Amino acid sequence: MAEQGTRSSRIRGAGKRRKQPSTRRRAVRIAAWSAAGVVLVGGAGLGYVYFKLNGNLKGVDINAQLGTDRPQNVDNGSMDILVLGSDSRAGANKEYGTDEGGARSDTAMIVHVYQGHKTASVVSIPRDTLITRPACTTGDGKSDPGARRQMFNTAYEVGGPACAVKTVEQMSGIRMDHYIEVDFTGFKKLIDQLGGVPVTTNKPIKDDKSHLDLPAGRHTLNGEQALGLVRTRHGVVGDGSDLGRIQLQQAFIKALIGQVKSVGVFGDPTKLYGLADAATKAITTDSDLSSVNSLIGFASGLKGLDASNVKMITLPVQYDKLDANRVSPLEEQSRQVWDALSKDQPIPASATAESAGDKGTAGGYVAGQ
Repeated sequence: MAEQGTRSSRIRGAGKRRKQPSTRRRAVRIAAWSAAGVVLVGGAGLGYVYFKLNGNLKGVDINAQLGTDRPQNVDNGSMDILVLGSDSRAGANKEYGTDEGGARSDTAMIVHVYQGHKTASVVSIPRDTLITRPACTTGDGKSDPGARRQMFNTAYEVGGPACAVKTVEQMSGIRMDHYIEVDFTGFKKLIDQLGGVPVTTNKPIKDDKSHLDLPAGRHTLNGEQALGLVRTRHGVVGDGSDLGRIQLQQAFIKALIGQVKSVGVFGDPTKLYGLADAATKAITTDSDLSSVNSLIGFASGLKGLDASNVKMITLPVQYDKLDANRVSPLEEQSRQVWDALSKDQPIPASATAESAGDKGTAGGYVAGQ
């Protein structure tokens, strides 16, 4: 109990204003929300359920690994979360390709929840964005000195979650309050437990590489289809880059948020437990969120968000002048994005007006049901 009290104090001290969870013996509630493919679902059950769900969670102590060399932790009622989708082919994910020695961040989103927690902005970072990667500690305890003109997703490959967080904080100047990672298999199981996600495809989408074949029309995507949709780069009109895929991911996430809020799981204990079990198995979090009690407080502050109040953009980028297969940040426009979020203000339209990431057509392929 002393450890839990310390953790709760640390969370409050970090500037995240959340209601304390109920202490009723038979209640375990994890509210639902998603954002990069993250959903936490709520429920009630016996003490066994609490310990089972708690045992599913995996935590990474980002604070201990990064120390004090980080942006200032501003207490203005807002919250910033780095959400990553891992492309590891290890274990159950091997069906999606060969594991070449290390996972990378297949999807990366910075979720900024504004003061009051009724609105949010999501900034997707293309995985092939060329950045200056900071010095990081590698998985075997050695030091990587960092380098210029490295793809963003190599940060995770070199130093795992802590290096990914450090890279985002260096880029943005904003301290990440939390880290959440979702893997392929966990994502699929979560969608299946939810009963699928309704979407409308305005045009056919077919991509053998991501096992996706959807004619135009209304669909309820199962886990395999949903994973194929958020992974496809070649199934839509465009250049086959990560920019088109991000637009599909953003459209799907909005549909997912709407589905989570519409499903009546609270009156169905069996479905509720299945969702909670799948969700807690699907994610790896920072250590401040790696218990059911911590997730209760975190999720209760997000349950007021609705898809219509979540603005999604891609980091302002241009095709790199030296390598057309990569993108590089538009420095002035990117700074507008980070400055707005650091001040808890809406992202101005001028920040994305010239961005290659918001000129594609892929987003027009999918709409929520």
